Amino acid sequence: MLLTISTTHQPATDLGYLLHKNPARLQSVDIAYGQAHVFYPEASATRCTVALLLDIDTVALVRNHRGPAGEGFALEQYVNDRPYVASSFLSTALVKAFNTAMNGTCKDRPDLPEALLPLEATVAALPAASAEQLHRLFAPLGYEVETDAHPLDPTVPAWGDSRYYTLRLRHAARRLRDLLTHLYVLIPVLDNDKHYWIGPAEAEKLLHRGAEWLPQHPDREFITRRYLRFAEYVNPTLKRLLSADEAATDDVLEVEPQVAEIATDETTALTHAASGNNAEPAAEKQKLHDLRLARIAEEIRRVGAKRVLDLGCGEGKLVRRLLQQPQIEHILGMDVSYQELLRAQERLHLAEMPPRQRERLSLVQGSLLYHDPRLAGFDAAAVVEVIEHLDEGRLAAFEQVLFARARPGVVFLTTPNATYNQKFEKLSAGQFRHSDHRFEWTEAQFSTWAAEVAARHGYQVRVEPLGPHDAQVGAPSQLAVFERIG
Repeated sequence: MLLTISTTHQPATDLGYLLHKNPARLQSVDIAYGQAHVFYPEASATRCTVALLLDIDTVALVRNHRGPAGEGFALEQYVNDRPYVASSFLSTALVKAFNTAMNGTCKDRPDLPEALLPLEATVAALPAASAEQLHRLFAPLGYEVETDAHPLDPTVPAWGDSRYYTLRLRHAARRLRDLLTHLYVLIPVLDNDKHYWIGPAEAEKLLHRGAEWLPQHPDREFITRRYLRFAEYVNPTLKRLLSADEAATDDVLEVEPQVAEIATDETTALTHAASGNNAEPAAEKQKLHDLRLARIAEEIRRVGAKRVLDLGCGEGKLVRRLLQQPQIEHILGMDVSYQELLRAQERLHLAEMPPRQRERLSLVQGSLLYHDPRLAGFDAAAVVEVIEHLDEGRLAAFEQVLFARARPGVVFLTTPNATYNQKFEKLSAGQFRHSDHRFEWTEAQFSTWAAEVAARHGYQVRVEPLGPHDAQVGAPSQLAVFERIG
């Protein structure tokens, strides 16, 4: 079984530093029932390819056969695909051969593991139910996926194709450790025939290796079931994944606790008049998040968008406002959290909607960090208080997904103004507004980032304050409006 990984990063031989494997010599490591050999078919400044070749000891496999006597057909121990296809053996070899790279460390070049590289990976023979299954597992992770089916017998075309495929993955800007981790988890999922005992330790490995991406994968339940196989481990692991998912996303579109109301000394706090016999006071402070949503909904109405994305839709507060705009023909709300989407269905009363209204709305699970073809072809996109929940190092992936691939006509994007935080009595110096925020930008930082993104992808952008304005610290939030040129 053979895996190759190539890059055209300059210099391409940085791949050797990342993998801690010298391109000038063959290196081998022992694995269960054989050896893994690492070598470089090509290594130049413009292109570098590393190969991982597994040499499985078929005699050792027979001597240590796991199954009970009589399992399968009579010669199954001797006639099988184990020495030739990508399986859990390859997953184990990845850890043994490239453990340092998978953990994101590089002694000589400590900054290199976070570098986004153009990468291409080829797995020579991978078992799968179908080519569609390979696309379903890898495409949501942002890869361009190519598959070549192997015929069952080249001399008898009438027999058709086998269940084995050559898989090629390409990504324009990916950390090497992400690619290795995706292969480590998904290859055993596809093969579904583990050579090791599955117990609690394997559940911990899955949580460790999949923590950054598995909670957002549309097929995370299938991946978890196939990786662990036994319900006694699957269900608790899914629960922990879901818990982590909610912890990272359940406040993306909620009012931050510290800014649920504009500070009492704001002279520009929004008010509304009481009506009828309403016992509420005549002037009431408006929630900051409601202010954001009202502004975005009005901007979408102003540009006359007919097809609208709500990215990070949460429980559907913005979607509800957009459904009230008759010019909008279709709204796609996307969120990484399945539980949030269920809440959105309930609060929008999706089941009771008239058929024509229901046809205007789609709610889908997905991640802003992975290419999703469903996001293409929209007039406008709203990204309200979302980016600060992403690691700054992942913003390049977000940028590729939204501005390079989906390319909506207009993007409305909001994020907190870090300078304004000093207005909140409950915040200490340097503290973020919410525990899940990975960063918070000043007006200057946000403007610089927005201008660079616009220049790279053919947009023009304007940045505006959002919310009551203070002469010293600005407004609590900030809005960037990206308009596609041409």
